[in-house]
Amino acid sequence: MQNKGFGTDFLSELKRKNNLVDVASNYVRLEQKGQRFWACCPFHSEKTPSFSINEEEGIYYCFGCKESGDVIKFVQKMENLDFMDAVKLLADRSGMEVPSLEDRDERHKKQQLKERVLSALDFAYKHYMENLYGKDAKKAQDYVKLRKFTRRELEDFKIGYSKDWTDIVTYLSSKGFSEYELLAAGICAKKNDRLFDCLGERLIFPIFNSFGECIGFSARALEKTDFAKYKNTAETIVFQKGKVVFGINILKAQKQQQLLDKIILVEGQMDVIAMHKGGFKCTVACMGTALTKDHIQELKRYSKNIYLCFDNDGAGTKATLRAIEMFRNEDVNLKVVKLSGGKDPDEVLQNLGKEKLQEFIDEAKDYMEFLLEYHKSQYDLDKPEEKNQFVKAILAEIKKLGDETLFEPYLEQVRDLTKVPLDILRRNISTKSQPKISTEPEKMPTVPTEKGDEKALKFILASLLHRKEYVDKQIDYAKLLGGFENYLEIINQNLPLSAIFDDETMSSDEFLLELVNYNFAKYEGEEQRYFKECIWKVAEQNLKKEQSVLNEKYKTSEDVNERVEIAKRLGKIAKQLQSKSLEEYYARR
Repeated sequence: MQNKGFGTDFLSELKRKNNLVDVASNYVRLEQKGQRFWACCPFHSEKTPSFSINEEEGIYYCFGCKESGDVIKFVQKMENLDFMDAVKLLADRSGMEVPSLEDRDERHKKQQLKERVLSALDFAYKHYMENLYGKDAKKAQDYVKLRKFTRRELEDFKIGYSKDWTDIVTYLSSKGFSEYELLAAGICAKKNDRLFDCLGERLIFPIFNSFGECIGFSARALEKTDFAKYKNTAETIVFQKGKVVFGINILKAQKQQQLLDKIILVEGQMDVIAMHKGGFKCTVACMGTALTKDHIQELKRYSKNIYLCFDNDGAGTKATLRAIEMFRNEDVNLKVVKLSGGKDPDEVLQNLGKEKLQEFIDEAKDYMEFLLEYHKSQYDLDKPEEKNQFVKAILAEIKKLGDETLFEPYLEQVRDLTKVPLDILRRNISTKSQPKISTEPEKMPTVPTEKGDEKALKFILASLLHRKEYVDKQIDYAKLLGGFENYLEIINQNLPLSAIFDDETMSSDEFLLELVNYNFAKYEGEEQRYFKECIWKVAEQNLKKEQSVLNEKYKTSEDVNERVEIAKRLGKIAKQLQSKSLEEYYARR
């Protein structure tokens, strides 16, 4: 059987060599309780651990958010990877060679190109670094001195130099890269049938992903130009600006060393480098684009404490307001740093020093406090009309909190600023945009309940799937569980539970995942007794259904012989129901 392009044997060996507990312990703090390992779920916010790992089966399940999977899916989610890249990471971790896909489809070709592109980018950034120390790099060296970059920043951020428009083309061609690969990597472009360096004669800032792979470049012009001062690599198979966080590789290293308590988000890479130089190594930036949901998901993997530290100007304020909207409902502790003494973090460090910047960071305001101050600055509260506009604007912001229990502290601040009574503010925020009050009785939402026979069916199927020792092997489950043949077929394959996540069809079957993650704990010590009860419960339902059908048939039949046979069968069913006999469902030997 092939699973997502790989043979079962390879995936089984990959999981055997990458114990889920060992892998997960690099991301969350695990505690063993009984046969399972527990942690606070990395996929949703919680204070009481509900994320559970079954080490023997190699699967995880969160009883809070219902997320489940195996070691491959865990790495996919934690590292934001597709299946192929997660397999490659685990294979590298365990010293295994990834076999070629047997069905050489487009995905395999794309993966091959991706590997070649990453290789070309790796050669390129190292070559650019060497260029920076050459005799013909005076322009770049002068700029580096002007910015007071030390050797530490140059090494940490792998800063380099493109000395002309053809050097990198010649170099990478000598390493065996084709014209197609250089264009695909975004390093080169073509004009008049000739390749040239897209970032020629600029200072080069390589961009790395969380694995330390170079995926693209940002470059700064060193002389006055009619073109943009900063230029980024075009989007490629490995580089999408809406997903890239500059400095994420260093942030990840801080996280792994348990040195990360927050993330400081700034506007550009020069600010990131300046902040790192000042000792603020938890600083990152988005790549010349507005903050996206992909950026947020990437950041949340490392810390829920996010500090916005954008430029101290109108554009910076607008960027802050946009970022606040993007972070809403994202379960993060969002704060805003207010700068002074410079238009950006770099200038503040140069003018006031790192101690003062640390003060600004320590005094960072909760984002709602920032919004309150911002809206206050937009209106003259001494003028009744403008005060009214301020109240409307800030109440709209408070309302976005959603949870009314969070409204009160901010309503009190609005009252203190405007002298508008608290009860009026409460009435305005709770009644505007609300549905009209109805005199009709309120309809309670319908909550789906699980019937007794459905519970019994799930317990039986889960017990079969988990190969529980109390399972009665005499029962003909195909006959007992009519309509569940597809699940019985999976069960009869005796697959490791983690193998279910290798198959796209099985891993997307919600009912099957319920069985995989079934919670047997509530029946501990009573599993065998309850299993027998469930078997009879389902058998009883089957017999009663048959009894009902036969009764109707008996009433309408005009054939005497047929009525005699129906009567015999009904008599037998009545005896079985009375004696709770399972004879009907014993497997014929």
